[in-house]
Amino acid sequence: MHITESSLSLNVPDVEASAAWVRDHLGFTQAMAADGFVSLTHPEAGMALIYLRVGLPTFKPASAAGTADGLLVVFTVDAIDAEYERLRGEGVEIATEIETEPWGERYFQMRDPNGVIYQLVQWVAAPDPQ
Repeated sequence: MHITESSLSLNVPDVEASAAWVRDHLGFTQAMAADGFVSLTHPEAGMALIYLRVGLPTFKPASAAGTADGLLVVFTVDAIDAEYERLRGEGVEIATEIETEPWGERYFQMRDPNGVIYQLVQWVAAPDPQ
């Protein structure tokens, strides 16, 4: 298999609210849009983020047409503490305060207007192989 592109598609009630949030706070840009649909890209993300309005009649399979509950959108960054301070300063809702796990993962989580959770991570120490 040869993968040429990657995307993450999320069902949300307010497509424009999530799209504006990632544009304003995470630096994504809009690639295309239509009624109930927005696709955004970032030159360093390695994938596109797509938002689909919940209830679109064209969504398939219909059994998966719920919202993004229980999903984390995670990006690894170089300067986690600086990003944390910047985003707090922008008034972003912090869902989980910054912390460091014993295996070296330093992270925090944010919530967009639709309740989607985004996590920024920086590896500050190599995981202990034990």
